[in-house]
Amino acid sequence: MSRQRHRGMNPEDEKLFTPEQMVLLGKAVEDLSYLYTRGYSEKIALKMVGDHYQLKSRQRLVIQRAVCSDASLRIRKRNEVGEYIKKGEQFLIDGYNLLITVESLLSGGILICGRDGCIRDIASLHGTYHKVEETIPAIHWIGERLSILEPSEVIWFIDKPISNSKRLADLIEVNFKEQGWMCKVEVVNNPDYEIVKRDGIAISSDSWILDRVHYWLNFVSRNIKNSWETLKILDFSIEFE
Repeated sequence: MSRQRHRGMNPEDEKLFTPEQMVLLGKAVEDLSYLYTRGYSEKIALKMVGDHYQLKSRQRLVIQRAVCSDASLRIRKRNEVGEYIKKGEQFLIDGYNLLITVESLLSGGILICGRDGCIRDIASLHGTYHKVEETIPAIHWIGERLSILEPSEVIWFIDKPISNSKRLADLIEVNFKEQGWMCKVEVVNNPDYEIVKRDGIAISSDSWILDRVHYWLNFVSRNIKNSWETLKILDFSIEFE
């Protein structure tokens, strides 16, 4: 079995995400969000909606990553950092979460713009991280855009239980240092918890994190807004007051 060379690409996607299928998925996202808002178990709600619309497993993954309850939507919009960010901020990066999304972006894979306006991927890890062709370009893509914000500190958090995490941490540190970008990489058991408990601006699309941090930056969305039309984005975002 050959090792994966690109992140987030699947030959079935052209059939699963046609304009006709997107209409169906839009309805499914509305229904699933309605059930989340009313306190249904996420597992039960996803099965109900997925079965009702006869969705394939990859389509179920999309709607699951696109939705949130109305309460979560309010929290996320309230705590999202706007366009202006003053110099000298500390950024806390959910390492695998951000890197895999950018790898998917650079490989031409499908991205999701969730109900909350946050960009997510539909790639997945199975306990082991393997570098792909887009890994180093993705690290540079992130570093270049972070450096513009002139942060006081950038801390990456990488999941220790995932194999090859120490190698990835070293790769990030080396590539940032070579470009003159300062960063610290911590390999920890629970990056989500570490990000939530520390002061700083979170960079993540993880729902658990976004519902608990005081500030978060929609980093990928902010940096692709000028090329949105050229990318493969399944857009489920909504206007929210």
